[in-house]
Amino acid sequence: MESVSGKYWEESKINQRIFEKIKSENNFPDIINKLILLRSFNKEEIFTINNKIKLINPFFRIKDFEVSFNTLKETIEKKGKILIIGDYDVDGIVSTALFIKFLKILNYPYDFYIPDRLKDGYGASLKLIKKLIKKKPNLVIMLDCGSNSNESVELLNMNSINSIIIDHHEIHKPYPKTKNLINPKKECDYENFNYLCSASITFFFIDYFLNKEKLKNDFNQNLIYVLLATVCDVMPLRYINRIIAKNIMQNFDFNKNYFFNKLFEISKINRPLNIEDLGFLIGPMINSSGRIGNPNKAVNLLIATENKLVDKLISELIELNKKRKNIEENIIKSLDFSKINNENTDVIILILNSVNEGLIGILASKIKEYFNKPSIIFTQSGNYLKGSGRSTENFNMGQLIKLGIDKDIIKHGGGHNLAVGLLIEKSKFNKFKDYMNLSYKKIIKDNNIKKYVSKITLSAVNQNFYNELSLMEPFGSNNQNPVFLIENVTIVKSAIIKNKFVSCILGSKINKSVNAISFNLINSEISKYLLNYKKEIKILAQIKQNTWNNKKSLQLNILDVVI
Repeated sequence: MESVSGKYWEESKINQRIFEKIKSENNFPDIINKLILLRSFNKEEIFTINNKIKLINPFFRIKDFEVSFNTLKETIEKKGKILIIGDYDVDGIVSTALFIKFLKILNYPYDFYIPDRLKDGYGASLKLIKKLIKKKPNLVIMLDCGSNSNESVELLNMNSINSIIIDHHEIHKPYPKTKNLINPKKECDYENFNYLCSASITFFFIDYFLNKEKLKNDFNQNLIYVLLATVCDVMPLRYINRIIAKNIMQNFDFNKNYFFNKLFEISKINRPLNIEDLGFLIGPMINSSGRIGNPNKAVNLLIATENKLVDKLISELIELNKKRKNIEENIIKSLDFSKINNENTDVIILILNSVNEGLIGILASKIKEYFNKPSIIFTQSGNYLKGSGRSTENFNMGQLIKLGIDKDIIKHGGGHNLAVGLLIEKSKFNKFKDYMNLSYKKIIKDNNIKKYVSKITLSAVNQNFYNELSLMEPFGSNNQNPVFLIENVTIVKSAIIKNKFVSCILGSKINKSVNAISFNLINSEISKYLLNYKKEIKILAQIKQNTWNNKKSLQLNILDVVI
């Protein structure tokens, strides 16, 4: 079934025998049993649907943790100088803030540095390490970076400086020459934890240290920040991540956290925090400091203990994020989407000159959403092109960057399946485009079909059905809010809101009406049909619940339209 946006949709098929088995073992509604089957929930995940489950550190018998623990402990015992380097995105910023909070528990001095992406480049670059060794640290801790910083680690070794790397990005052989490399993407005995972000691994390492040293603490209160990093880095909300998310959403007292209270007050939110708030409200604000400002500001916000300082830093970051949004919107308006579509086949690959490289990731994300194609945006940097990519399901861009380095098509880069950063020589741009598009054809083939869970009528969109669906929460990557095909729908009323999205009222023959919204770009085919089409349509949508002034109402989030 082809939609107005050019996507192909089909209903997810299930094995009826396995479905009946799941149904016989659980007292869940059919829709939940179907989702359990479609998403291959294991027994522990099924247990979390209706029960609380304690978070247990899974790394207590992992050798890499023991070795790195010994290095850190020895440095502390010798009163060595510790320098932390973190990536400039939310995951790196949160990881850095967590480690600083940990050292504060120990009353241990520290220094930290978040690279300026324009001056220093990405992560623990050789250029940055040359600058930072002048501070004469005894131990450099690299968080959410460092896995491929072989030259940097070699320079540290030459200067008798120890290093600990805690990361989750794709890693290339040979590994950096440090005995303290914690990364589930390498060949190791904890590869099955490769769905964790760096902040999660950092948290578990800190928990490991505190427990080994038998130090009483309340460090678990920082799991809210781990969840923030998990959501913003688009990690799967499955397994351990699901346990963290459920524990936070059920147990965390947001009223006792001034940072979240202040954000909610400014944003005029008078309902409980949800996963989307982390990804769309808080995450972009934290990220803005690393995109067009000073990333240290975001770290200082997350470790701040004085309310006045929190107020000041939140205000500054909100203004910075507004500036980022305005720049981004102006760039989007200047793009010729028809030309982009005509000149690109399977993967959208563009060079945008004079664009701040801190914004190319967001632009890649916007373009990916618009075309439903993997997108990579480059900006010029001397004789090189710096790029940022965002991918679609079933197309592991991080793995392709790794292979591209091996093939000498890419100078360097890294990331994971949905998001990457890279550097290529200008002269290899066309070769890179061919490589990515050919890889897409080989990998995707017939897998580029979008799936919906089942067909429902508009009358099925009610509170009881929503309550059933909410058993699968929290929704996020790899456990998305289910998409349904709703047939025989008419558009009763529609309007453009804030020149950004379409709000409408949908009706059916039995006089059922439901509020709906579409966050697609205004000039998209979906928006055009919602604003102008007068006949019956089919929609692909998710069911959501809004809370305003303590009143709850259901709303459909329209993803696509079929006529």
